[in-house]
Amino acid sequence: MPRFPTSDGLSLHYKDEGEGLPVLCLTGLTRTTEDFAYVAPHLRDVRLIRMDYRGRGQSDWAEEYLSYNVLREARDALELLDHLGLEKAAILGTSRGGLNALVIGSSARERLLGVAFNDIGPVLEPAGLEVIMGYLGRDPGWGSVEEALAQRPAVMAGFDGVPESRWREEIDHLYEVTPEGLRINYDPKLRDAVIEAGTHEAPDMWPLYDALAGLPLAVIRGANSDLLSRETVAEMKRRRPDLIAAEVPGRGHIPFLDEPEALAALDAWLERMR
Repeated sequence: MPRFPTSDGLSLHYKDEGEGLPVLCLTGLTRTTEDFAYVAPHLRDVRLIRMDYRGRGQSDWAEEYLSYNVLREARDALELLDHLGLEKAAILGTSRGGLNALVIGSSARERLLGVAFNDIGPVLEPAGLEVIMGYLGRDPGWGSVEEALAQRPAVMAGFDGVPESRWREEIDHLYEVTPEGLRINYDPKLRDAVIEAGTHEAPDMWPLYDALAGLPLAVIRGANSDLLSRETVAEMKRRRPDLIAAEVPGRGHIPFLDEPEALAALDAWLERMR
């Protein structure tokens, strides 16, 4: 199981597969490398690099939970590139991963080949943040996989036409099965870190987006997303007319990335970097 050491002494899990254009995949807030399991088989001639953030998945938990923040996670991502001997990489960022990409773009733009945002942008809608805080750091309350399968479609109301097999994969990725029921597979203190971050005034992230000028960019939005609005995507496009933008029907936050609309956008984005 590949791991690398961070400058503050943690050991983080990563995957490094394939050959070609290096693409660093940065996950959603509570998610793991499996976030990209669905899209991975479709990305050709790509060196796909994935990591579990600190406190998530197979990576070490931090003693100091306040290190669960975008500045530290962005630094961890750069340290992974250093560990692999890579000067540059493209970033495919899902939700939190897109925010980390914005931070990297503002502090180490020379390390980037391009950025693709999966259902995330410089403005986060309050409705979506409220949903996240409703489950963050808490076990789901399901006693079994079967119970989770029965309730998952209702919980993910913004998603249409998702087969049960996909929901089962999601449950396997997101939870650990224990005799006491399903448990989250990340440090519950992540909730405390997010609450603490919320006590500070939210920064204006548009300057971070503008700092990506000249890099190939793409954004993929779930048509039913409650976190990324159409208005934000329109403003992203106004500022960057060459932005590759796609909307995936029947998807909320976040698209799985193996939908035809998402794959077409990612293919176009990758082509601009080859």
